[in-house]
This record gives sequence, structure tokens and C-alpha cells, in this order.
Amino acid sequence: MYLTPKSGLFLAISCITAIAVVGSVFEITSGEPNFGMQTTYIILALSIPLTVLSFFAAVRDAKANMK
Repeated sequence: MYLTPKSGLFLAISCITAIAVVGSVFEITSGEPNFGMQTTYIILALSIPLTVLSFFAAVRDAKANMK
């Protein structure tokens, strides 16, 4: 098993932030976001790089423990 607690945490962060990206896009396209346009854009702008970075960190950690 290659999943360590550290890579599992990174993968969980990646999943949660990916859900935030999808939710933000749906909120923006609906026209009236619950948190307002500015806050929703901020959530979207922060979630996209965090999703990518945490996913690659999870993969890197899992590859490091493949022995």
C-alpha cells in the first residue's frame, strides 16, 4: 500500500478544493452566488492552484514510499 497518512491528507485536501472549484463555477454561472461575486471569485482563485499543488504533493509522496 502506497498511501501514507501524509499523502492521504494531501489527497483529501485536493478532493475538497476540487469540489470547491466546481461549486464556485456553478455559483458564478447561476448569476447570484450565495457569498457574493467577489468572495466566490476569491474562493475559485485560491482553490484551483491548491487543488493542483496538493494532488501533485500526494502523488510525489506516494511515489517516494513505493519501496
